[in-house]
Amino acid sequence: QVQLVESGGGLVQAGDSLRLSCVDSGRTFSTYYMGWFRQPPGKAREFVAGYRWRRGSSDYADSVKGRFTISRDNSKNTVYLQMDSLKPEDTAVYFCAAASAGTGTYGYWGQGTQVTVSS
Repeated sequence: QVQLVESGGGLVQAGDSLRLSCVDSGRTFSTYYMGWFRQPPGKAREFVAGYRWRRGSSDYADSVKGRFTISRDNSKNTVYLQMDSLKPEDTAVYFCAAASAGTGTYGYWGQGTQVTVSS
C-alpha cells in the first residue's frame, strides 16, 4: 500500500528556494516511479517533474527546467523537489505521485502542500 505525505511548502519571496519532501509509508517505495505535479489557483493540475513514459526517463516541465530538481532517497522512502529561483507563477498546491511499474500512469497521490511565492 502506498501512502504519500508531502511537506515543506510555505510562503516565500520571489527568488527564494524551497525543498519539498514526500514520504511513502509503504514498504515497496523503491519499485515505484515518482513524480511531482502542481495545481495553480483556478487551473488544472499539471506535471512538474518525474518519470515520463513517452520519454522513458525523468523529465521536467519547460517552465521549471533549470530551476527545479527531483531526487529520491530509497533508504528513506522519500522523493524531493528542490525548487530554486522561485517565481510568483510557481504558486500552487504541489502533489507528489507514485506509479506502479507496468501501469504507465500515476495512480497514487499525496494530499498536497501549498507553495506561495510573493513578488
